[in-house]
Amino acid sequence: MLYPPRQPISSSTPIITLLTDFGLEDVYVGIMKGVIAGIHPQAHIIDLTHQVPPHNIAFGSFQLGNAYQHFPPGTIHVAVVDPGVGSHRRAIAIQMPSSILIGPDNGLFSHVLMYDDAISVVELTNSQYWYSKQPSNTFHGRDIFAPAAAYLAQGLSLQALGPTLSVSSLATLPNLYAWEPTHNGGTGNIQAIDYFGNIITNIPASEIQNSSWSLQIGQHRIHSATSYTTAADHPTLKALIGSHGWLEIALPKGSAHQILNSKVGDQVQLHLNQ
Repeated sequence: MLYPPRQPISSSTPIITLLTDFGLEDVYVGIMKGVIAGIHPQAHIIDLTHQVPPHNIAFGSFQLGNAYQHFPPGTIHVAVVDPGVGSHRRAIAIQMPSSILIGPDNGLFSHVLMYDDAISVVELTNSQYWYSKQPSNTFHGRDIFAPAAAYLAQGLSLQALGPTLSVSSLATLPNLYAWEPTHNGGTGNIQAIDYFGNIITNIPASEIQNSSWSLQIGQHRIHSATSYTTAADHPTLKALIGSHGWLEIALPKGSAHQILNSKVGDQVQLHLNQ
């Protein structure tokens, strides 16, 4: 799966997106928006999601990667799933070909970095562009990441935020895509389970081409379908191409996750019927 070609960064005021595991019961998301507005009142902020399961870096990475391709050039993506906040993990901003990523250096940007190559990276150490000269050890979203996004949206250069880091030093999620194709299919694993209980594999849709195919988890063989539509009285598990470009398993009007009792990392077999 390849993202569409990206255009150079626009000089107009860019969009700032927010993705966190903060939930919506507390005021943390609103505070980040308030900090951005205090620096750059004209900022255009879009919420991707704030319902990433707490501390689940892998799911946050998947969600950001899924959304990234759909935003215009110049977008600034702020992502905060940060169980290591206040520790020695680095706060970073990454210059991509047509966007900027801001957040903790903990693997959260792994999915995006699979499709676009980072141009440069800086560590956010310049306190001139922090919300406070003494940032909280528990809320870098407010004190470091949100201000960085607001200043960049105003036109500040990335290099002003701190020293340059090596792109190769960026943290990545281990074995993110251990997809192993064979002549009649291959072996992958579950990379995410969404709100509906759909099981999203790491097998790209491009692998099936025009073949008849099925997926297997344990002893369960799930045959391919073209949509979620099913007879109302007889819902069955289906293997489909998801809108994100990965093969997935779904139960129409139900949860495939509950039926299969699967989890992220479980092995999935692709069978191609030649």
